[in-house]
Formats: sequence, C-alpha cells, structure tokens
Amino acid sequence: MKPLKTKISITLDEPILEKIQELAELYDKSMSSCINVILREYLKDDKNAGRLPLP
Repeated sequence: MKPLKTKISITLDEPILEKIQELAELYDKSMSSCINVILREYLKDDKNAGRLPLP
C-alpha cells in the first residue's frame, strides 16, 4: 500500500526551482517526487533532523 500523501503549496526561490526541474527531467520524475526524495534524505541524517540549515 502506498503511503498517504498530502497536497500543499510552497514558494521556492527561482534557482532552487530550476535545479529541481533539471533533476526531475534528468531522472524522469515529477518535481514533487524529487522534492520528497531531497527532504527525506536530508531529514534521515541525524545531524540534520530537528534543525534548519540557517547561517
């Protein structure tokens, strides 16, 4: 059974959007799928979980 998904709306900086579009085309995936993978991998790392990478 597929995991439940929730639709949201986000605003991205143009360079981030462009990079995600490039990755989506490269891997023949949707932008939503690419964003999910990026966030999942970031949050899976214990040093990242629970914090924002702010300067």
